[in-house]
Amino acid sequence: MRRRRGPSLVRTAAVVGTATVVSKGVSNSMDASAQAKAAQQQAQMDAAAQQALAQQQAQMAQQQAMMAQQAAPAAPTAAPAGGDMMTKLTELAKMKEAGILTDEEFAAAKAKLLS
Repeated sequence: MRRRRGPSLVRTAAVVGTATVVSKGVSNSMDASAQAKAAQQQAQMDAAAQQALAQQQAQMAQQQAMMAQQAAPAAPTAAPAGGDMMTKLTELAKMKEAGILTDEEFAAAKAKLLS
């Protein structure tokens, strides 16, 4: 007796073909999921890099501002005019007489005004 191989061979081929299609679909789905996850991680890394760059730029700007402040010479204060100096000395004397300033405070303020 002879066995018929035809239907079982066709059935095996159909099962193998279906399994291959399903396997590729699952594989593609996994690849898409992995790609989405990688894209999300890349976006997070890019955002972190931009934030770090912004912080560095802010620090550099702050340092430059501090250096500019230190490099700029202090503007010399203009000496008060003679009449203005007399007015201030008179005001200091009145404050001393009123008891608002002590002798030491008056002497210090007068020295500062005259210097």
